[in-house]
Amino acid sequence: MVDLGSHIKALRMKANLSKAALARRVGVSDVTISYWESGTIKQIGHERLVALAEALDCNLSDLLQGTPSTQMPPGVLPLRALQPPPWMTTNGQLVPSLIGLPSAGLTEGCHLVTPAPGERFDFLTEGDLAAIRPLDTVDDDGLYLLECDDALQVRHISRNAQGKLRIRDERSELDNVLISALPFRVLAHVRVHWRPFARVE
Repeated sequence: MVDLGSHIKALRMKANLSKAALARRVGVSDVTISYWESGTIKQIGHERLVALAEALDCNLSDLLQGTPSTQMPPGVLPLRALQPPPWMTTNGQLVPSLIGLPSAGLTEGCHLVTPAPGERFDFLTEGDLAAIRPLDTVDDDGLYLLECDDALQVRHISRNAQGKLRIRDERSELDNVLISALPFRVLAHVRVHWRPFARVE
């Protein structure tokens, strides 16, 4: 961790944050940020490292090893299994949704997301792109972003003949439940899913 301070500074500058702004996000003083960046304080606890990674919107490996994340195209949000939905900022405010694309039905309230480098979800792998609309219930059959056991997951949900929800991952059916007894929290509906050189709806 010899270069940790320089990694913090580079990622802070890339995120266009002042020391004071980063300090507020992490819950420390701006003097502490200065000490971390200069190397005056060389040891940082795990909890603070996780808070730094979240505040700088990067993986721990980006922070510790200085390996830059793949540059996200403008307007595309990185999806990570162990972080909140990417359209929510660290202060709880919503990131503006897509505007100005030809299909209002697709873009109204939707965000473009892609798995962050090294992340993989059922039905959605690194390099895929999805237009995703935040909601808290199942409205149509299709792919949904869910929160289960403090982690984000993508599952296919459809209604069966008995009116129950059929939940499955890429390999098998997981459950048939009533909508009132869902074992997870619904976060968003995947409206359109693109794979490189292919499109899946």
